[in-house]
Amino acid sequence: MKSRKGTRAAAAVLAILALTATACSTKDDDKDTTSPPGSPGAPGQVKTGQGVSDTEIRVGELSDMSGPYAPLGQSVTQAEALYFEQLNAQGGVCGRKVVLDAKDHGYDPQKARTQYTEMADKVVGISQLVGSAIVTQLQDQIESKGILTLPQAWASTLLGKKVIQVTSTTYDIEMINGFSYLVKSANLQPGDKVGHIYSDDEFGANSVAGSKFAAQAAGMSIVEQKIKPTDQDMSAAVTALKSAGVKAIIVGASPRQVGPIMSFTEASGFKVPVLAHSVGFHPQLLAIPGAAAVMESRLLIASPVPSINTDNPYLTKLVADYQAKYPGKPIDQGVLSGYTTADIFAAALKAACKAGDLTPQGIVNAHRTNTSLQLGFGATLDFSSPDKPPTYNTYILKVDKSKPSGLTTVEQGFESAQAKQYQLPKA
Repeated sequence: MKSRKGTRAAAAVLAILALTATACSTKDDDKDTTSPPGSPGAPGQVKTGQGVSDTEIRVGELSDMSGPYAPLGQSVTQAEALYFEQLNAQGGVCGRKVVLDAKDHGYDPQKARTQYTEMADKVVGISQLVGSAIVTQLQDQIESKGILTLPQAWASTLLGKKVIQVTSTTYDIEMINGFSYLVKSANLQPGDKVGHIYSDDEFGANSVAGSKFAAQAAGMSIVEQKIKPTDQDMSAAVTALKSAGVKAIIVGASPRQVGPIMSFTEASGFKVPVLAHSVGFHPQLLAIPGAAAVMESRLLIASPVPSINTDNPYLTKLVADYQAKYPGKPIDQGVLSGYTTADIFAAALKAACKAGDLTPQGIVNAHRTNTSLQLGFGATLDFSSPDKPPTYNTYILKVDKSKPSGLTTVEQGFESAQAKQYQLPKA
């Protein structure tokens, strides 16, 4: 196995995203234009292309605001809008206002393809593309268009594309790290069985790839239960794992499955520890009668970022700003993921401006020169290699109903010994 050094920490979620590039642009709409006086970091002449006018930089978003990941998708979209509103108030990028074009695909691959086709020639890049399955089915188109794309999806199969930027730890590495914490916290022993309920998509497959690697390294075995992303009745999967005698359960699925899993394990007396990804939790789950106490006692979350309610000046300000902009809206990990993803995209725009090239390829090239982007909560991201995630770190969170996000950080970002030995699958 290859060994590697990691850096890391980051979003819900975090959060989470990317892109494509090829040879020098030959598009007719690439042109040289003089930047407005006082443009921060801009040389005298800046080359521009699609999505850029003398006053605007247009950025696309394809989110899930009505499908299985709608609660998180809405938060991500709103947090990105907040970030770019604040950026524009400070002068924008290269003397231009950043304008967002957001669409809701509802986790429908065909709808997402149609929206992407309509949008791809009108924007400089995609700052948010929700869903591993959606990104996977669009990745050939994304490469062909050559515009920087940041997925809110973290399957390692999305690596290897210069224009697609996974924005944090991939699901498999996240689960390897999470498994190492689960072993200690649940006192698991060699020979034990661990169940893994996962959705039949790229997210689930990548999650179980990580758990199987980690279990084998620990002398344990994984008992798999595959479900459809739309399934909500988890009784059969849980019953099968109970019959198999598993000592803990891992979940690679959405909140609509995590909630029923917690409820049914409790009702059936199968009170084993449960470990899920951050995209599998939303504070709305705590509104289910009796759910808060059950989740506080048995649910762990493996996350690319700390709880947004961690005591940190950057996070405290983000929560206050978000609440002021969207009063009454939930504060969840999607807020942090969306805000930091916008920060990543903005950093690429600023670097491209400084290099004098705001064409799609210029933005991709500038993005790949960023080897140490500092996020406000302590994460450092390295985007130089398309073949690796920008960090290998994972945070462990626990449910805490007293927090607005429903989560508190119990383990700061770390990379396990097993993650260092893991060989990423090729895209």
